[in-house]
Amino acid sequence: MEQAYTRYQKIIEEKLRQAFSQEEEIKRAAFWVSECLQNAGWIYTFGTGHSHLLAEEIFYRAGGFARIKPILDPALMLHQSASESSQIERQEGYASQLIHGLQIQQKDIFFLFSNSGRNAVPIELALEAKKEGAKVISITNLTHSQSVTSRHSSGLRLFEVADLVLDNFGEIGDAALEIKGIPGKVGATSTVISAALLQAIMCQTVEILAEKGIIPEIFNSANTETGEVYNELLIQKYKREIPPL
Repeated sequence: MEQAYTRYQKIIEEKLRQAFSQEEEIKRAAFWVSECLQNAGWIYTFGTGHSHLLAEEIFYRAGGFARIKPILDPALMLHQSASESSQIERQEGYASQLIHGLQIQQKDIFFLFSNSGRNAVPIELALEAKKEGAKVISITNLTHSQSVTSRHSSGLRLFEVADLVLDNFGEIGDAALEIKGIPGKVGATSTVISAALLQAIMCQTVEILAEKGIIPEIFNSANTETGEVYNELLIQKYKREIPPL
């Protein structure tokens, strides 16, 4: 029998093929991000649990835009209490704490990541962002999300709230690989596929801007001879406006 790692590789390759077939959604997202940057807007990113990895994926990253504000709340990550974070992300009203003090505007973009799309915090954050006129882009697992009910009093799931939805083509429960003799599946796919989609959108955005003769502010690798000096200029420019920087 083919070994597990090669079977997982084939699963990932097929899901990447499906994910990148969303050409119109990828291009529309990139166009919106390009407009945001041209108008000196902010790109907000947010996810809970393992989805917070996606909120960090394009922040302070070599080849990544400078004008990114990740919403990083330790209580919703995994390093303090993973099990408690699962409970907090279900609490209605918690999102208001996350956006307190943010001056959200119509020119801003919110990237919200949630595999299930059913929990209250990302749903409320989407609703609040839209209330201020910002565009909301969600990367989620439509198969999973459509199979569950919302944990928000509105009855809505994230894909029903977002302005633009990209599917990560994940399995229900995220893990995708069956191994004989083992109950349940292994090999989650949501982070791999969603990160690839997100980076693809950023690449397409840069190309749109370049075609207009616009050179966006992009971080270089700090581990090159010239990158650190350039990055320091961006850090000094944006440190006050981007606390995690």
